[in-house]
Amino acid sequence: MVRDFLLAYTKLLVNNPEDISLEIKEVDEGFDEITIFANSEDIGKLIGKEGRMINSIKTVISGCKAKGGKNYRVNVKAAG
Repeated sequence: MVRDFLLAYTKLLVNNPEDISLEIKEVDEGFDEITIFANSEDIGKLIGKEGRMINSIKTVISGCKAKGGKNYRVNVKAAG
């Protein structure tokens, strides 16, 4: 659910949607780390002015915690 949402949403925000990929690692029980890989030109769009876009994404993802019971950490990195 989280993976599908992030892929669809982040592809709408960037100029190079084909470069978007995700990696989800379970850090420990009940906690996952999500890394969004994007073209280096698009990282600023995903983070947004003063971090507003990435914070919005984190807010929506935290809503998934109520359903699945997991905590998430979201990172954005350059693909490659």
